Amino acid sequence: PVSRLTSGPGNLDVVSFEKKKSVGTLKPVIMSGGPAVRVSIESACEKQVQEVSLDGIETYVQPLSMSQNLAKLAQRIDFGQGSDSEEEGGDGTSREQEWGKQEPEEDEATVKFQPSLWPWDSVRNNLRSALTEMCVLYDVLSVVKEKKYMTLDPVSQELTGKTPQVFQLISKKKSLATAAQMLLKGADKLSKSVAENQENRRQRDFNSELLRLRSQWKLRKVGDKILGDLSYRSAGSLFPHHGTFEVIKNTDIDLDKKIPEDYCPLDVQIPSDLEGSAYIKVSIQKQAPDIGDLGTVNLFRRQPKAKAGTQPWHVKLEAAQNVLLCKEIFAQLSREAVQIKSQIPHIVVKNQIISQPFPGLQLSISLCHSTGDRKNQRASPEKPKPDDHLYVLEHNLHQLMREFHKQTLSSIVMPHPASAPFGHKRLRLAGPMAYDKAEIASLQQNEGLLEKVIKQAKHIFLRSRTARTIDTLASRIEDPQIQAHWSNINDVYESSVKVLITSQGYEQICKSIQLQLNIGVEQIKVVHRDGRVITLSHQEQELQDFLLSQMSQHQVHAVQQLAKVMGWHVLSFSNHVGLGSVESIGNASAITVASSNGEYSISVRNGPESGCKVMVQFPRNRCKDLPKSDVIQDNKWNHLRGPHKEVHWSKMEGRNFVYKMELLMAALTPCP
Repeated sequence: PVSRLTSGPGNLDVVSFEKKKSVGTLKPVIMSGGPAVRVSIESACEKQVQEVSLDGIETYVQPLSMSQNLAKLAQRIDFGQGSDSEEEGGDGTSREQEWGKQEPEEDEATVKFQPSLWPWDSVRNNLRSALTEMCVLYDVLSVVKEKKYMTLDPVSQELTGKTPQVFQLISKKKSLATAAQMLLKGADKLSKSVAENQENRRQRDFNSELLRLRSQWKLRKVGDKILGDLSYRSAGSLFPHHGTFEVIKNTDIDLDKKIPEDYCPLDVQIPSDLEGSAYIKVSIQKQAPDIGDLGTVNLFRRQPKAKAGTQPWHVKLEAAQNVLLCKEIFAQLSREAVQIKSQIPHIVVKNQIISQPFPGLQLSISLCHSTGDRKNQRASPEKPKPDDHLYVLEHNLHQLMREFHKQTLSSIVMPHPASAPFGHKRLRLAGPMAYDKAEIASLQQNEGLLEKVIKQAKHIFLRSRTARTIDTLASRIEDPQIQAHWSNINDVYESSVKVLITSQGYEQICKSIQLQLNIGVEQIKVVHRDGRVITLSHQEQELQDFLLSQMSQHQVHAVQQLAKVMGWHVLSFSNHVGLGSVESIGNASAITVASSNGEYSISVRNGPESGCKVMVQFPRNRCKDLPKSDVIQDNKWNHLRGPHKEVHWSKMEGRNFVYKMELLMAALTPCP
């Protein structure tokens, strides 16, 4: 049912219409007290012809559906026009005056145009306007009551030639501009929220990084700044550098751009003199011809790459702390080099300390500090020199510095008072427990950092030169062979090596020469197999001469051991022969062996310089060159050995000396 307003003869009545399904008629029901009037409204049966084809077929315009008709009517509504109810609520008196003025005008119009109008024309007009107003009122009430938005379905209508395309483009432009403005507002809100989230996240990341930094480094807050400590004062350092760094917030990144993966919200600002990288270079070189050749050492080496996952502030702080420690070590060494009084004074030139551990050699300790400036690196066009840096001494310097810090922290018991009054037992025991002058002097006699490093450098140089001497002899002399077994467990001031002199193929029977070399700071102690101890100086020639004499004695000892195996008898043996030419290196050794039946004898004399000389003595009855003697007539005297004959040792077959001697003994041994 649809309600509409209708006008009667003297009043307004409310009429309700009901639409039947079969016939498009409306039955009015008068809601007032008057009699009901039936009004029949029928739609035109004929449809509007749209097109007539050539074959005479007519194409009709399809009637609008109820939704399309409702949308068409809704387009005609002017929502900007005020309703009558609002006007009546504003001013009732003025409204009555207007109605009073309009009534005579309407009466005049009715009187004037009454003859030409259709009798039901006014009723039709009133019904139509009432129907429109009630529909609008019903729609407004339904929207307010149901709290829903009004949706309009699009109506497909053919464009008429009367509507210009300009107005359509303008309407589309306005609608697009409105939609774009709404989208821009939404985008601004989203960007602001994202920026706020990133700012909050960066603040949270900064706090977490600051907490991690605090767990590894000492931090304190001074005013509105966060300061940290790089120095080793808490570990016992006395270096005057403050070593303070500042923690700042990293604001270099643009929030609008993509944040890189290695971004860190926290950054540290270190002092300018601690920037870059530094290390202590320790090397042993030949003595420079002129002191003017020494200068600032400007050597740089590549920094190791940081581990994956390491924060940039951690790498920067570690490098700065390493620079600070290197500067402290060099300052301590420079102070000791000036204070220590030695036979050969130490030299401190710029960032280099020169000392002379052995004649002709110099120990160079340099502070190499790279600030990262490429200009300084380009300014040195020198060719790269071989790396003579002693990494062991650099590591030992760091360890010695940490031991020095530990000693500073450790509390040393001070001397007790020499006397104390009667009273507490602890005070009475202070007198007997007091230190004397010798004990106090022993406490004060501590080696400095420079002295320890010089001693370690002497030991390292002496050990390397010993190894080089042994390797040189082993490569130059093939027979006998010399082997060196270095001990893995050594001290910073002492190392040991076991030297074996053997012959190839006869290692089991020729093991008489076994030496233990204890390499110290300035001398080498040689311990023989029988317990004898020989002390050698740091001179390389002494060690070389000693090893050559031992290799010479090894050949004679090898003949002695071989004679026992072959069944020969040792007649004489001497490590130091006083006959013959004098050797410039050590002494010659000799041995004489005889065959099992005593007919043949072999005499061997071996010297470090003269070499090997072998003599064979034959029986008299086999010497055809001997003249017959009238004095010796008995045949038993013919079994005595005659004169010696030298063997051409270089023409003997065999790979080494012992093998040739074995062949010679086998040739002279009588058959059973």
